[in-house]
Amino acid sequence: MTLVSTDWLNDNLNKVKIIDASWHLVKNRNAIEEYNKEHIKNAVFFDLDKNSNQKKNLSHGHFLPTITSHEKSISEMGILNTDRIIIYCYSDLISSCRAWFQFIYFGHDPKLVSILNGGMKKWKLENRNVTNLKTKIIPSKYKARENINMVKVKSQIEENKIKKEFTVLDARSENRFLGLEPEPRPGIKSGSIEGSKSLPLSELVNIKDNTFLNKKKLKDIFNLKGINNNKIVMSCGSSVSAASLSLAYSIINDDYMAKIYIGSWTEYGKK
Repeated sequence: MTLVSTDWLNDNLNKVKIIDASWHLVKNRNAIEEYNKEHIKNAVFFDLDKNSNQKKNLSHGHFLPTITSHEKSISEMGILNTDRIIIYCYSDLISSCRAWFQFIYFGHDPKLVSILNGGMKKWKLENRNVTNLKTKIIPSKYKARENINMVKVKSQIEENKIKKEFTVLDARSENRFLGLEPEPRPGIKSGSIEGSKSLPLSELVNIKDNTFLNKKKLKDIFNLKGINNNKIVMSCGSSVSAASLSLAYSIINDDYMAKIYIGSWTEYGKK
């Protein structure tokens, strides 16, 4: 199951590996400090920035890491290849969904990776227990394998404008998509990829508790966008919130394999 409820996690805290994948675009919040202050019992912290490729020649800091880097990082978190993993965040779902995508991309069984529906926001709204105690970690020897079919690069996006083999869905706000709002990163023009469609993540979740809409509502939204097959690639600003669209579509389509344009608009819209 792609999603688990807060009730389910509360009943299974000691049977799964829990990952806090919180990350914030805004500079006035620090995810690791928030984790150290309070987290769900037994959770280990997944640092999205450190678990991304930070080479300066790339257009943004959230390209996927090397397989060696991923193996080292996940081993240090004490995760085994056979572990049942539950991921949550305190960042409006986007970074937990990116971590979900990353684990599957690097070969973790999709049936063993789930998102806590509503994340830390819903957990705290329900007054469930949190802790500041350090989680004991026993390092593992995690082995990864890449599924390169889950990622599209810029040349493939360019080719698709002619071949029209898939639809690009953009998770950014509609105003950013339409070029009515400036991009938050310097040196990036406003606008969107030719032929792409806008589907802001905000349209897929309940604002009150950060849970995804129910299956029927999600299906209706994707149908209105003309999306009813697996020929879709998700994009956003820097390939983080794009994963949320992939997760949402996987809820209504069991056969869907997540695909993301890893460069996203920060690469494509570079001036």
